Amino acid sequence: MTNSHQRITRWIENDPLRVEVLTAAKTLNLKNWHIGAGFVRNLVWDKLHGVNTTQLNDIDLIYYDEDKSSAELDLYYENQLKEAMPINWSVKNQVRMHIRNNHQPYLHISDAISYWPEIETAVAVKYNENNVLEFVAPFGLEHLFSYTITQNSKNCDSDIFNARVKNKGWLSKWPKLKVIKNAT
Repeated sequence: MTNSHQRITRWIENDPLRVEVLTAAKTLNLKNWHIGAGFVRNLVWDKLHGVNTTQLNDIDLIYYDEDKSSAELDLYYENQLKEAMPINWSVKNQVRMHIRNNHQPYLHISDAISYWPEIETAVAVKYNENNVLEFVAPFGLEHLFSYTITQNSKNCDSDIFNARVKNKGWLSKWPKLKVIKNAT
């Protein structure tokens, strides 16, 4: 277990809301599920900047199940989670998301998130069957600690990347971050 892995694990385990989110997600018993995007990224950036201001205003739950790939099922899962926790949940089976993104079919969760626009965003976590945090990070966890927002050249063109950096206000929230374009 790397130092980065240990630090993030400790931070999540000491965050009651994140523990509650992961626990709620686990109750769905989805195949190959994780919670990603800002769930881990924002926590790390908050800690690096010595702030606790970032709200969990949306939760991105992803899973990979070739046998259950309808958008209606994703909405059903979202509604179940919203009943358990009134947060804005987004549930997406990555089996079909390649169609929306105009990619080749994704092979698994790690492959799917390896196309996310920033490499720091491409981190996901879940509780495994033993209630131990399990991470998927195709680019590793160390990027999260480098004070960077790094464009993933595997998928993201500069216009999309620049718009995301601006619209999400990352440089205002976390002013020590530096933008790195076209890196993998």
